[in-house]
Amino acid sequence: MAEAFMKRISMFHAFLLFSLFSSDCGFLGEVSGFGINYGQIGNNLPDPEKVVDLLSSLKITKTKIYDTNPQILTAFANTGIEIIVTVENENLSDLTDPQQALQWVSSRIKPYFPATKITGIAVGNEIFTGEDMTLMSYLVPAMTTIHGALVQLGLESHIQVSTPNSLAVLAESYPPSAGSFRGELTEVMLQFLRFLSNTKSPFWINAYPYFAYKDHPTEIPLDYVLFNPNSGMIDPNTKLHYDNMLYAQVDAVIFAIAKMGFGGLDVKVTETGWPSKGDGNEVGATVENAAIYNRNLLRRQLGNEGTPLRPNTRLEVYLFALFNEDLKPGPTSERNYGLYQPDGTMAYNVGLSALSTTSSTSATISLTSSATKNKQQSNFSDGQSERPTWVGAIFRTESTTHSWRVERWID
Repeated sequence: MAEAFMKRISMFHAFLLFSLFSSDCGFLGEVSGFGINYGQIGNNLPDPEKVVDLLSSLKITKTKIYDTNPQILTAFANTGIEIIVTVENENLSDLTDPQQALQWVSSRIKPYFPATKITGIAVGNEIFTGEDMTLMSYLVPAMTTIHGALVQLGLESHIQVSTPNSLAVLAESYPPSAGSFRGELTEVMLQFLRFLSNTKSPFWINAYPYFAYKDHPTEIPLDYVLFNPNSGMIDPNTKLHYDNMLYAQVDAVIFAIAKMGFGGLDVKVTETGWPSKGDGNEVGATVENAAIYNRNLLRRQLGNEGTPLRPNTRLEVYLFALFNEDLKPGPTSERNYGLYQPDGTMAYNVGLSALSTTSSTSATISLTSSATKNKQQSNFSDGQSERPTWVGAIFRTESTTHSWRVERWID
């Protein structure tokens, strides 16, 4: 069984490496700064040692897990792969106690570091957009005690402490320059941002253009969310041009942070992805769209792109996810974000065929930065006499697993 898994991996990773890092990219190289989320909610996933082999063969040097699984941390020792670990939401209340936090770091982190290159601790996940106000009140205190424990153990210069946030922390996201946090979060967000500033830690955001498209497929152009060639939009305040939704979402977060007085904070994308399968009402969840989104995202990463607001700072991104996870609850899409099936076969083809099409779903893009300025509003060259333009109508959509802000195109 193990031999069959590795044979599949060996055959596919050779094909993937050739297709991703050759042809029109013109070189073969490591995707520096690009990471992938390694979820474990499945009963048929490969052993961590095989996952290490897979990531190493794909030259992926960063990963994030959703716990502190000792088997995984042991397997990743001496591999050079950077790993972000997670404090589960249910543990936050205990970790507000400095002694409990010290014990947690001493038992969950210190025994594996530095052999295992732990670079970050995610304290909870999307807590600011949950309904548990008590849990929210534990977040910054728990982050503070965990960082204090790292200081006591001499690890604070190696391991950052932050928490991944849903885009629903924003009250406004269009245009990106209007980005602002929800009013009810002002007090706790100030505490959080102050902590990040004092500890020089990044703001982590989970951003999924897929959800925007799923809920409004007739109003949001598919090419805009898939990183495909399109005329995009111009922020009327900054005159910055956006040719994809992910960069617009990130810049809206950067503006929101700056308006709170913390403009120097780094912003990184801890989750983004596209499902290859969904329920009947999950528009756009197809193999083709998943392959195009992820391939185009990788192309952008290979180009070391920043967002239009920060064109000279490479945007660090963690793709969601490495594997399809068969035990995840929720709609069908939740179990189909993986690049791989658990047996090591690819979930869909991200090969050269994705680059050969010239249709509207072409995966061919420019590797140059989208950070260009233009004083005129762009329109789509779609042959229509009435072309859609970008307006500031914003929708709020929530689900049990994700929250997000949607920017809207209307005719």
